[in-house]
Amino acid sequence: MLDDSTTRSISRGRLLVVAAALLWSTSGVIVKSPPLQQLMPQSERGPTIACYRAAAAAICLLPFVNYSRIRFRPALVPLVCSFAAMNWLFISAMTYTTAAAAIFLQYTSTFWASLFGVVFLKEPLERRNMVALGFALAGISWIVAADWNNERFWGTLMGLGSGFAYGGVVVSLRVLREENGPWLIALCHVVSCGVLLPWVLSGSAVPDGMQWSMIILLGVMQMAIPYVLFSRGLRYIPIQEAALIPLFEPICNPLWVWLVWNESIPGPTLIGGAMIAAGLCLRSLRGWKVRGGGQ
Repeated sequence: MLDDSTTRSISRGRLLVVAAALLWSTSGVIVKSPPLQQLMPQSERGPTIACYRAAAAAICLLPFVNYSRIRFRPALVPLVCSFAAMNWLFISAMTYTTAAAAIFLQYTSTFWASLFGVVFLKEPLERRNMVALGFALAGISWIVAADWNNERFWGTLMGLGSGFAYGGVVVSLRVLREENGPWLIALCHVVSCGVLLPWVLSGSAVPDGMQWSMIILLGVMQMAIPYVLFSRGLRYIPIQEAALIPLFEPICNPLWVWLVWNESIPGPTLIGGAMIAAGLCLRSLRGWKVRGGGQ
């Protein structure tokens, strides 16, 4: 039986992780806000927001870096490249398609990471991962097929690309798990900003005062603070439980956009997203059950 102090610590950890997931889920409602939707031209909106969001997050995270533990590892190269691509593609997807499609497709990163682990890290492909991958592929096919001939198609492809790139981030972080976490995340944001900055500065999209405020809010509240909260929550609860709690982010993200900005979710996106979410839950819940049973 757990004593009171242990119970309080576990509750605190869960609260921190829930708070992180809720803040992560605000990306859609901020990107879809009227001030940022007025940032023109549309083709430059995604790169501009992604660039300056990364800069704001990096500035916020740098004080948490343990500079004595900084060192170069070859796996840093695919990490920062994958993160830069993910950052640009996800925000750009938000500008061309619905928040629901963008976040559901980004969450396919879990399945891409499993495949990358098999190919590059020689990890075994478990049966539960194959079944979960089947759900994800069905969901992806449903969403992409529905958007094939409409204006959301490029946003759908970008969302799928962001999931693929994020899978690379996950596998790279697995290889670099002994490194200082804040250093890795801060470096990702610095490189992401640096890669996009020449493109952004050569364009014509210049944020005004309100747009700057929204972008900084996106970088600090939606990116930097949740990472700090999540990492501290891991001190009190098992990683398996911590990985399950944020699964409600793809549900909350489009929900906030619908409640605040009245952006409806197309039927095919809802069905495809449900398939992807089912695959995520199947993979995570079954994995937690197996690991928990051995304790």
